[in-house]
Order: sequence, then C-alpha cells, then structure tokens
Amino acid sequence: MSGASRSPSGKRVAGAARAPAAGEVIKNRLLTRIEAEIAAATNQTQSACARARRALLLARHGRMEQARSELTSLHQLAFQHPHPELGAWLHFAEGLMSYYTDFSSSSHEKIARAQQIARAAGLADLEALCAAWLSQLAYVRHAEDEMLAQAGLCDRLAAADDHGARYRLCMTLGLAHQHANLNTEALAWYSLARRHALSDGDDASLSALMYNMAEMRTAQARRASLSEAVKAGEGLLLGADSIKHYDAAMGGSVMPDLTPLLRAQILVVEGQFAQALELYEAHLPQAMANGLARLGSSLLADLAWCRVNLGQPERALMQARESEFELDAHCDVDDRAATHSRLSQVYAALGQAEVAAQQASLAASEWREFAAHQAQLAARLKALALQPR
Repeated sequence: MSGASRSPSGKRVAGAARAPAAGEVIKNRLLTRIEAEIAAATNQTQSACARARRALLLARHGRMEQARSELTSLHQLAFQHPHPELGAWLHFAEGLMSYYTDFSSSSHEKIARAQQIARAAGLADLEALCAAWLSQLAYVRHAEDEMLAQAGLCDRLAAADDHGARYRLCMTLGLAHQHANLNTEALAWYSLARRHALSDGDDASLSALMYNMAEMRTAQARRASLSEAVKAGEGLLLGADSIKHYDAAMGGSVMPDLTPLLRAQILVVEGQFAQALELYEAHLPQAMANGLARLGSSLLADLAWCRVNLGQPERALMQARESEFELDAHCDVDDRAATHSRLSQVYAALGQAEVAAQQASLAASEWREFAAHQAQLAARLKALALQPR
C-alpha cells in the first residue's frame, strides 16, 4: 500500500537517515522552541523529557549519532533517577529510532509500551501521540482494525492545539483515504496536517507531508500507466524536486534515498529511461540494504524495463528474473500487481510471449484484489466517520 511517513511515514516507509554535510545547519522552529523549554525547565524530569523530544527531532533531520548520544545519556539518567514520564518518552523515542534506522518491526512494540506507561501515568498528550504513530504503523502493516482504533483514540485524546499528534493523525488518515481512492477526503486531511505542522513550527513534518503527497500521486499515476495505459499526471517531477530543495533548505532529511527513487519511478512512467536508470543504479542498492528489500521487486522490474528500452536485453532479462526472485508475500498487493504488469512488458519486448502472458494474468488477478481492498478500506473509513479538525 502506498504512502507512509516516510515516515515516515511515504511508500509505507520512512527513509534511512543520512549524515549531514559539514557545516549544515538545522532550520526548524520547533527545535528552537524545544531548546528554549530545556533552558527554562524547572526540574530534572521536565528537562529530560524535552531532551528526548529534541533527540527525536535531530533524528528526523538525519542526525542519528547526535540523537543516539542524547538518548544514551537520558537512559543513564533514568537508571539513576527513574520516573514514569521519562520512561515513557524513552520507550517512544527508541521505537521511532528503530523505525528511522531500519524500519524494524520492534518499533511497534516499543511505542505500544510507551503508550501503556503514558496511560497508567495519566499522560494524555503522550498517549495521544503514541496512538497517532501506532495508527500510522498499523497502516503500514495493513493492520486496519488497529489503524482505525488508534486513530479514534488519538482523536479523542488529543487537544485541538496538540499539533504534533494531530499532524500525524491527519497525515495517516490522508494516506489511508487516498489509498482507498477517496481523493477529495484525502486532500482535506492533508490540508489540515499541513496547518498543524505549520502551527507547530515543525519543518521536518512539512517535508514528510510533501514526500507522502508526491509519492501517493506518483503511485496513482504509475498504477494508471500499468493497469489502464493512462498517461501520468502533470507536475510529478516538480513535486519530487520540491522535496529535495526543501530538505536542503531546512538542513537535512531522514529520507535521502527515497526521493531519488521516487523521481526514478516518475521518469520511467514518462519514458525517460536513461535518467531513471542512473537514479536506480545510484540509490536502489542502498535503499534495499537499509530495510526496503520488500519494495525491490517492483523497482527492479522498472529497472529491467529501462534496460529493455535502452538496448540492454541481456541485463534486462537478468534483472527481470531478479525481480521475480525478490517478489514475496510481504510486498503490498499493488506492488505485486505493478511488478507483474511491468514484467509482462519486459518479457513481451524480449520475445518471451508465453512468460509475458503468464505475468499479465498474474497482474490482472492482483489488480482485482487491490481494487477490492480499496473498496473495503473506503467503506471502513466512511464508517469510522472521523472529521478533519
């Protein structure tokens, strides 16, 4: 399923962090405010919890070493002076660190534990933030019962001016509605997510929102081009380039390898195969090594299609077979459908008509399953009846 916050949540991922360039400065109004809170803290716990929030913001800007150093120091403090609020924040922080580092499934367990502690300690704001993230992680895992339940919980708990929790909730519901082909509703959720991020001064969240919206549009255009032979929409490359420029202006991103791969997918849809090939070769191996192997089959099929169109039939055949090898049950249904559709084109172009027909049949079956899933999700979102606020 497309989207997440890539982070996190984008194509159900969040991107691996990069080391910032020398002298690169983070430009984030939320960071400035958190640092002011640390300076003004009147007790150790208040300061420590704000430091945990700062560590997470550093991680979202790609400063993973700084974030890890800060959290290690806070763990030492918590060992010497245990406090439930700090404990909850540290579980939450470690959950997000797992997600940002390698998309580990342990992120869910850690954030769920943070939510339990927050609930027991009466920390409604942290419980709401955990609910927003657990809803997003459930969306990524196709766990729709949990996604809807946590979304409802967040909506009940989060204050109107709890911009961090409400941003995450709105973005997740925007992704879910767009995945269900409820595009008008999705835009309303995205608009509100943007408003909350702006109110919070959180430029990293704005970057994530930009990525997710661009990725979802690209996924829809790619599906249309493969399943219906419809030309891609206008402005997709502009959207991908805007993310790159925005991240550079604000001082780093937690998803450096994903934006070039998004651009490569757009270029394939637009028939600019040489440029797409260059981006795939430069960024796909690292992205797969960083925990995105489940997306590899679809993108390797794209790579094979590029090679077909650039007169490299032998390498195209090798990568088509590699794509088949990488395809497994953990791939999202639309990724499986896209893989089979693209492989059908590749094998047909290589003169393997029987294999191409087999791939086309598999693709048709997967596209039908995807359409049924969209309809089911749309019905469940309408039944949930949450309104953007």
